[in-house]
Amino acid sequence: MSGVVLLNSCKLCPRNCSVNRNDGKIGFCKAGAKVRIARADLHMWEEPPISGTKGSGTVFFSGCNLQCCFCQNHEISAEGKGFELSASELAETFLMLQDKGAHNINLVTAAPYVPHIIEALDIAGDKLTIPVVYNSGGYESIETLEMLRGYVDIFLPDLKYYSSELSSEYSGAGDYFERATRALIKMHELVGSPQFDENGIMKRGVIVRHLVLPGCRHDSAKIIGWLADNFTPQEILVSLMSQYVPMYKAKDIKALSRRTSTFEYEYVCRLVEGCGFDGFFQQRSAAEDKYVPEFYDKKYY
Repeated sequence: MSGVVLLNSCKLCPRNCSVNRNDGKIGFCKAGAKVRIARADLHMWEEPPISGTKGSGTVFFSGCNLQCCFCQNHEISAEGKGFELSASELAETFLMLQDKGAHNINLVTAAPYVPHIIEALDIAGDKLTIPVVYNSGGYESIETLEMLRGYVDIFLPDLKYYSSELSSEYSGAGDYFERATRALIKMHELVGSPQFDENGIMKRGVIVRHLVLPGCRHDSAKIIGWLADNFTPQEILVSLMSQYVPMYKAKDIKALSRRTSTFEYEYVCRLVEGCGFDGFFQQRSAAEDKYVPEFYDKKYY
C-alpha cells in the first residue's frame, strides 16, 4: 500500500486514529498530510557513538503520538511549530546534513511521517551513505516498524514507563509498556546487536533510553528488570538519562514539579550496572533547559 493511501485512514501508530490526513484531518499526533519539521542540523547532545565528533544529522519532526506532559520539545510535539517539506526537499535535507559531515541521519519522533521518510530515502538512494537512526518515544506500531526494514540502521527508542497508571496519567497511553516492549523486540529483530566502525561510531543496533522521573525509581527498577529478562548485555545498549526538568504541564503536577534527585538517579544506575548492560550514564549537569534546541516555523537552511 502506498504512503499516500495509508494516510486516508491513518493507523501508523498504536493510537489507530483512522483519520483521513489527506482530507485535512489530524489525529492525536497532530500531523497532517505533509511532512512538517522544525529543525535539521548537526546535534552534539546524543550518545557518544551517535553524535561522535562531528554531530548527528538530526531532523526534528513536528507532532508526536505521546504528548507527554513533561515534554521538553512541546513547542513542536504539541504546539505545531515547524514548516512543511515535500519528500524531495526532505531527501535534499538528508543529503545536506551528510555534506555537513553528519555521522548519521537522526529522525526524531518520525512515526507520523514514515511513508514520507521512506519516499525521501528512496529519492536520496545510493547518494546517502551514512546510517539512518530512528529516534522514538517507543510507542510504535509493529506494522509501521516493519515498513522500515532495510531503511533504518539504528533504533534509539525510549522505554519510559512500566506502570500503566503512570503512562496513562503522564502520556495518555495506558498500553504504553505493552506496545513499547513489543516494539523494542521488533527493533532488535530488524537491526540486530550493536556494531561500530573503527572510530567507535555506531553503524547498527539498538540503544534503549530511559529517563528517570522524580518519584518513579521503583518503576524504573521494573523496566531495567524487564530488559535484563529479555536481552543479554551483548544485544542492546542502555542509556540512562538524568536530564528531567519540570517543563510544560509538569510544572503544575506536584509529583513532577521537582528535578530527579541524585539518589534516585544513582539508584537506577546501580541496577543497570548490576545487570551487566553497557551503555551511557548522563551527567547530572544535563538537567538544564538550555539543552533544548531552537526550533523554527520557517525553513531556515
